[in-house]
Amino acid sequence: MTLQDHLASGLTTVCRCWAVTRRDGRVFGFTDHDEGLTFEGIEFKADTGLTARALQQVTGLAVDNTEAVGALSDDAVTEADINAGQFDGADVTAWMVNWRDVAAREVQFKGSIGELKRTDGAFHAELRGLSEVLNTPVGRVYQKPCQAVLGDTRCRVDLSAAGYRTELAVEQVEAGRVFRFAAVAGFDDRWFERGRLEVLSGQAEGLVAMVKNDRLVDGARVIELWEELRMPVAEGDLVLLETGCDKRIETCRLKFQNIENFRGFPHIPGEDWLMTYPQDAGANDGGSRYR
Repeated sequence: MTLQDHLASGLTTVCRCWAVTRRDGRVFGFTDHDEGLTFEGIEFKADTGLTARALQQVTGLAVDNTEAVGALSDDAVTEADINAGQFDGADVTAWMVNWRDVAAREVQFKGSIGELKRTDGAFHAELRGLSEVLNTPVGRVYQKPCQAVLGDTRCRVDLSAAGYRTELAVEQVEAGRVFRFAAVAGFDDRWFERGRLEVLSGQAEGLVAMVKNDRLVDGARVIELWEELRMPVAEGDLVLLETGCDKRIETCRLKFQNIENFRGFPHIPGEDWLMTYPQDAGANDGGSRYR
């Protein structure tokens, strides 16, 4: 009997099941039934306290969405895993299942985890449908700053080259976002601003954060992140500092010697150009303003 036949019978025994596949390949199964179920090689646990809100599905290209809510559990979803970003962007598949005959099931939702929040010993996971990827901008925007991401296929800067990154042992850390190191030779003031800090060892291994400020203060280097790391970093943990780019053509030319791959339009007139008016003096031949 198919699920549709079962639903049409009028007397139903259905529940919902979710499979969450993390980027590291681990698969977690959950169900709102009072007993565990197994199908497609996945064990769906019933003791996780997971529930789901109503699924919103529409025609067209709007994003399907729903939300899953569950209690933090040591043997399912742990607070440490959430803090470490292990579930960020994980794939999610949801079924409606006849728990008397799990072969009678249908997929109701496929997508990924969006915003993941923790509150009062529970987690709230926003689930985004497959059409979410269609929100990605396509095409070029005409603007002065470079549109490429430092080191990507358009930029082509080799960030593994000497001078663009360094590995350091943590010496001092404040509030999980301010790092102090002794003098780091070979790097100018503000060299790592807009760059990345990646934790290579310790409890926070694998976490990446963006650098807000990089200052040389009294002979020491102070790295400040935009946000606090979600797991503790201890003295002696190894971190990787990677340089950043402010998207200006001067930076591309002088810092990276990469002007041929600059992906901006530096000669677009500014807003003040809209207020200009014809003048008698000068060459008014319609030619370049930058010759």
